[in-house]
Amino acid sequence: MGEEEKGEKLMIVFRKAPYGSIYSFEGLENVLIMGAYDQDISVLFIDDGIYAIKDGMETEAVGIKNFSPTFRAIEAYDIEKLYIDKDSLESRGLTVDDLVIQPKVIDAEEVESLMEDQKNFFMF
Repeated sequence: MGEEEKGEKLMIVFRKAPYGSIYSFEGLENVLIMGAYDQDISVLFIDDGIYAIKDGMETEAVGIKNFSPTFRAIEAYDIEKLYIDKDSLESRGLTVDDLVIQPKVIDAEEVESLMEDQKNFFMF
């Protein structure tokens, strides 16, 4: 199915740290559910939301299973518009090699442009 045949453009934004709240896990569920319905989805990781896809998270101390590897399932849903904010990544001392998936690194100007192009937003 071509991009022009998909539904309205929507963006799922991960902004919050993945553990200590349910936001990131619910965001992941939304990505996978919407992906199953061939929506035109963009996924953006910004601020502490980048930790949702950090490889090797140690979660035993908080009593929650590490769900970051589940983000690899996004590929099975043909969701290819994956982005990460460059400043958020750099300010946390991380690179794309530290992540379980390989989103495209974009700067603040590109983030703004991408957001302007969306119809709906879901913030997690």
